[in-house]
Amino acid sequence: MIRSKLPATGTTIFSVMSALAQQHQAINLGQGFPGFPVDPELIEAVHRAMLDGHNQYAPMPGWLPLREALADKLQASFGCKLSPADEITITAGATQALFTCITAFIRPGDEVILFAPAYDCYAPAIELNGGVPVWIHLEWPDYSIPWEQVEARFSQRTRMIIFNTPSNPAGTIWTREDILRLLTLTAESDCIVLSDEVYEHLVFDGHRHESVLRYGELAKRCLAIYSFGKTFHATGWKMGYAAGPAALMSEFRKVHQYNVFSCHSAMQVALAAYLGKPEHYDQLSGFFQRKRDLFLSELEGSRFSWKPARGAYFQLLCYSGLTTRPDREVAEEWTRSPGVASIPVSVFYPEPFDQHVLRFCFAKEDDMLVEAARRLKSIST
Repeated sequence: MIRSKLPATGTTIFSVMSALAQQHQAINLGQGFPGFPVDPELIEAVHRAMLDGHNQYAPMPGWLPLREALADKLQASFGCKLSPADEITITAGATQALFTCITAFIRPGDEVILFAPAYDCYAPAIELNGGVPVWIHLEWPDYSIPWEQVEARFSQRTRMIIFNTPSNPAGTIWTREDILRLLTLTAESDCIVLSDEVYEHLVFDGHRHESVLRYGELAKRCLAIYSFGKTFHATGWKMGYAAGPAALMSEFRKVHQYNVFSCHSAMQVALAAYLGKPEHYDQLSGFFQRKRDLFLSELEGSRFSWKPARGAYFQLLCYSGLTTRPDREVAEEWTRSPGVASIPVSVFYPEPFDQHVLRFCFAKEDDMLVEAARRLKSIST
């Protein structure tokens, strides 16, 4: 008999809702992928790299010119100085980087503090390595960090804290005050901080992305994770990277070399060249803020309530003005009719915690967002 290491894990809600959307020809605002093409300039750069012969294994940590370009970008963005040789590693997407980091540092019995609602890959990786997730619940509508609870749950058994800013699914961001509280909390400990920053360029309304790499004392015990796929509308490429101090990165690479070893060579060559033009990423906040604002403006007059997302490309809508039925039931019903797929936010908690909130991805073409809002406004019960 097979003894599952993840007995409670089934098909992800993203697969379920996307299949339901396809079955009913619904507008899919559930799964979080961009609905517009990759820049032809980047596609052409990958093509050229392939023609130029970059088709064999890349070095295990990643192609050095790409790591050098990233070191320059991170210094320009956050004022940090990282060694391309020892402190940046190219990964097969952010999820692989997160799994690798957790595997490198979590042993049986180690506790890991997580904030729910949370992206669904964190807890399974902790459990596969024998760790113990310690959950802190955040609540609608602000999803603010209850620091008194965090401090109460923090102990000598806390090996790691994982957080995500901007947040999927909440669309919130950590503030400077949050980062400083985290710095103070972990200052005298051996706790490692794992910062999921894949939506770093999607911060709205004039706010600043507060990367852990901005804060020197905190950065000494942090690994930060990033995604080329999220930044450049190419999620299917599964390309990302990890950044952090050499002592942590050395342990990270010990695992990385055995579960991936190296990543797509031609893409690394292309990305190194593409990063040389900051306009390829520094205009993304404005681009996605306009998408958010269009979607919300089209929902004006509806019976939904919301707080505008402060980051990432997800907008939460509370439907309690329409019904108090469970969010998963409502999400499935509204995918069938009026035909808009979403993700129920309760699934991002370790156990059902239903606040009648759904997540909608607004990284779509304008006409799709307008039509989705029109359909949502037609709902009466």
